[in-house]
Amino acid sequence: MGLMTPEEYRKSLRDNRVVYYEGEKVKDVTTHPALKVCVDTAAIDYEMAEMPEHRDLAVVKHPKTGEPISRYYYTPTNAEDLLKRHELMVTATRLGGGVIPFSHDIGADAMNAVNITANMMGNKEYIERAEKYRYHLQKNDLSVACAMSDVKGDRVERPSSPKQGHPDYYVHVVDKNEKGIVVRGAKAHITAAAYCNEILAVPCRAMEEADKDYAVAFAVPVDTKGVIQVLHPVQHKRSKLEFPIDLPIRNHTDSLIIFDDVFVPWERVFLCGEWKFAMHLVYNFAYLHRHTAASYRVPSAEGFLGAAVAMAEYNGISNVPHIKEELTDLVIYVNTLKSLARASCIDFATHGGIPIPNPVLTNMAKYHFATNFHQCIKLVQDIAGGLLVTAPTYQDFLNPDIGDFIKKYLGGKSGVTAEARLRMFQLLRRMMTVENETVAVHAEGSFQSQRLMIYVEALREMAQYKKQVEYAAGIIDKL
Repeated sequence: MGLMTPEEYRKSLRDNRVVYYEGEKVKDVTTHPALKVCVDTAAIDYEMAEMPEHRDLAVVKHPKTGEPISRYYYTPTNAEDLLKRHELMVTATRLGGGVIPFSHDIGADAMNAVNITANMMGNKEYIERAEKYRYHLQKNDLSVACAMSDVKGDRVERPSSPKQGHPDYYVHVVDKNEKGIVVRGAKAHITAAAYCNEILAVPCRAMEEADKDYAVAFAVPVDTKGVIQVLHPVQHKRSKLEFPIDLPIRNHTDSLIIFDDVFVPWERVFLCGEWKFAMHLVYNFAYLHRHTAASYRVPSAEGFLGAAVAMAEYNGISNVPHIKEELTDLVIYVNTLKSLARASCIDFATHGGIPIPNPVLTNMAKYHFATNFHQCIKLVQDIAGGLLVTAPTYQDFLNPDIGDFIKKYLGGKSGVTAEARLRMFQLLRRMMTVENETVAVHAEGSFQSQRLMIYVEALREMAQYKKQVEYAAGIIDKL
């Protein structure tokens, strides 16, 4: 058992995985110009384990052997464990310049969801398989992507509906024998899968008995025959029009993962036909994944607040009353998110014998971040001003014919240079991309899915509150 070094992680990706980027098959994800940036971002998790100042956060002792393992694959037992995992994700995202590494965290969420669901089922075989797979991850320090979102086809129709264009819009079992199962279908929006070691696939919705072949969860190595990934392009280098920065670019790509009749041995199957438990697995993953989301969004929210404070100062408007109001709104936005994320760890719930962040507070944290994200951007844009989109480029700044004019006319308040303002505009444009705005809305589930979970999980406490006021009103005799 041992932790992988960053270089061992990179070496582990040089296999027979089938990955396409911009229409071309990628020979090596670690050397491809765009994907190398993504690999380096994911490697932050492995780097943290080697940093003396972060090792205690990133690494824990295996509960049975005492050997070092990634904290992500450690099964939490109390609030302190949940808080440390939260702080690990926040710290890793800060080290990534606002981008979380994604090499362990979401896969660990899926792993915990599989464990919880197996425990809830009371299925000894699934419990044993899940524990053995967890040990496999711990022992080898593997990176894991969770493949959840099916491509769906007609979203109104069920997976097995004859009205679907074909039966493969959701991943499903097409064959099984004494050795294992064969699956077919596709999953979309799967972050970091192209540079992970394993793919852990789980259902994305509730199933009915007719859908039982779609109630399947399994894990396969990324280079398994029949696994094909098609990636979307990512920004991997700075334009010559941008000011140079001595910090590495951090980014991730997402995969459309095609399972083209992929064989999965039984020991790696965690759900197969138990359709009643598909939604349990979905819910258990969603609780955990949304807390992960709330954690890694903290540095992003802090970044918007910091940029707003800087731009207010640069523009000389820090003491203008309505600007103070806008900064106050941003402070509320940031600290509500941070408080909800931490409180969900402290006031944890226990599902299937495993502590998880409080489901109501977790979904509130994700909902708060997502629903207020565009308002946050609006406030920062108002404070920054129109030059955010009309400012000259770095090449204009360098041009001897016009550079001095730019330096003269685009400075801010006394002591603030044009370069400082232009650099902050550049950073904000990177933070305010359409991709980031869309991810804020759709990643980790829709607004409505979070509201639904908040309502369902709060039913018990709402009933208790009703009882309290009925007692206070003299309607019932005792609590």
